[in-house]
Amino acid sequence: MDKLFELLELETRRQNEELNLIASENFASKNVRLFAGSIFTNKYAEGYPHRRYYGGCENVDSVEELAIARVSKLFGVKFANVQPHSGSQANMITYMALLNEHDKILSLSLDQGGHLSHGSPVNFSSKLYEVHHYTLGEDGRLDYDLILRMAREIKPKILLAGFSAYPFIIDFKRLRAIADEVGAYLMADIAHIAGLIAGKAIPNPLSYVDVATSTTHKTLRGPRGGIILTNNEEIIKKVNKACFPGVQGGPLEHIIAAKAMCFEEASDNTFQEYAKNILLNTKACNDEFLKLGATVSGSETHLFLLNTKKSYQITGKEAENLLSEIGVTVNKNMLPFDDEKPTVTSGLRIGFAALTTRGLNVEQARLIAHIIHSYLSRKLDKEEARKQVIEITSSLRKVEEI
Repeated sequence: MDKLFELLELETRRQNEELNLIASENFASKNVRLFAGSIFTNKYAEGYPHRRYYGGCENVDSVEELAIARVSKLFGVKFANVQPHSGSQANMITYMALLNEHDKILSLSLDQGGHLSHGSPVNFSSKLYEVHHYTLGEDGRLDYDLILRMAREIKPKILLAGFSAYPFIIDFKRLRAIADEVGAYLMADIAHIAGLIAGKAIPNPLSYVDVATSTTHKTLRGPRGGIILTNNEEIIKKVNKACFPGVQGGPLEHIIAAKAMCFEEASDNTFQEYAKNILLNTKACNDEFLKLGATVSGSETHLFLLNTKKSYQITGKEAENLLSEIGVTVNKNMLPFDDEKPTVTSGLRIGFAALTTRGLNVEQARLIAHIIHSYLSRKLDKEEARKQVIEITSSLRKVEEI
């Protein structure tokens, strides 16, 4: 047990002293962490509120109902399921609700910025369903004409939008028209942009899609978990059945309580300011890289892609390892039309949801671009780069006090 406390202290120190630029990570509040570690973890509650397979569920019933009401109001939908343990499970549940085995899905491939659960060959999604992938245009943006042509040819049951490494606003109205033309469900995976939607920093796509899935961490700044949202009563009935008893047993009611807390936090005006600041910080860093001569994707959201092979003649993996030496935490990421393996990649995915939570400002976001660029260009030594990183992190909020 002593070793575990030691590791907790080490992780707390790491999170405080490093610049976390991983686009899929964030820092949960003390209240979210309180409920995630609460005695609600002791309660088994298979089923749904007032339809449980265990007694003693009156309080967790109220918790789950509160979470459903809050997330429905937050995203402007009529129905929600808050039980998925993760975003991938939310996707699995939705597929099982709407598809039969070998039905067709049309989605963006992993190497173009999609997600593992959107039909990667190594994932369950490609083993159970017939998945076809559209690609980005030469400008790195969605090619809606290509999506339309492929949809007409393939006739998918689900047209899937929503990505893990796409830095631009998605035209869901246009995708809705494509889905309607070919008779497909339009499904959105908003895991990365949920907090930006909740914070009104980007348009809300929920009026256009048939169903949306999401995680609750990332930009939404809650506990690690998943949700499913829809305005369609028939779809939510199918989703609920696919979730339990289809895929999951007992829900994690302590995590659902933490989700309810994060939904409440995201409904506050201060969260809207936070979401706006994410976009400002991300664009400032991207634009500064551009001024410095680096090759970047541009950004309209919380992330952008940095081409390290073109900019610094090193792979994404090499850049990730080098930056870890100075306390900058990033993840290697495939770029559109990448010729490197997923374990190597040609670049980095850089995001600002986490550091914005700690109070990072635009000036500091620009400085981060200078530190990374100078260090990867070998114009800044390790000691000086680490010193500059510490100067930034020491000025930000402590993660345990958020």
